[in-house]
Amino acid sequence: MKKLVLFFLAAGIVLFAGTAGAEVKAAQAVAKEIRWLGHDTFRIQGEKVVYTDPFKIKGKDTADIILISHDHFDHCSEKDIKAVQGANTVIVTPPSCAKGLAGNVKVVKRGDTINVGGIAIEVVPAYNVNKEFHPKAADGVGYIFTVKGQRIYFAGDTDHIPEMKGFRNVNIALLPVSGTYVMTAEEAARAALDIKPDIAIPMHYGAIVGTESDANRFAEGLKGKIEVIILKKE
Repeated sequence: MKKLVLFFLAAGIVLFAGTAGAEVKAAQAVAKEIRWLGHDTFRIQGEKVVYTDPFKIKGKDTADIILISHDHFDHCSEKDIKAVQGANTVIVTPPSCAKGLAGNVKVVKRGDTINVGGIAIEVVPAYNVNKEFHPKAADGVGYIFTVKGQRIYFAGDTDHIPEMKGFRNVNIALLPVSGTYVMTAEEAARAALDIKPDIAIPMHYGAIVGTESDANRFAEGLKGKIEVIILKKE
């Protein structure tokens, strides 16, 4: 009987390890389709082309969906939004940024869940806890959206907030690491441990504030715990 129990226990462990490995491989495959264009700007190729907080866009491209986190000039840049906006582009934004935008604009608030062209999008809080650049009373947000079956968390400008412990089944987390206006690298590493993604990708450095050393410290803080991919700016 004891041998039988041990056999099923071992089989369960092997099955779990195989499932976990498959999930990580799926996240890695989607991560290869993520391009970092600097600061908080990502281009994510999946069923749709998704841009986050377009800023200092170079060249021409057309997004299917643009996700805006808040109204600061380096996140809600009308010029850069227009640079990737086409006739059918859907812009998802909190109210503070919506007033300067034209086209297909969907105004959202924290707690909303919407579907845009088959892409499920959850709107989550983003705010400061130990500084006043992004007050909780403002309308800054982050997004959890699904690309090729993988849930991607784009944090926006935020500190390590309690709500992160409630984010479920995040496969890829895009987290700010530069401090000053957002989390430090060390705080971002602790946030990642709360969120438990398969992969974490640092952002919000190398432009307004922060350097690659912040990304490296973030990766070091998660070594052996969560896979970190430091993307090269394109």
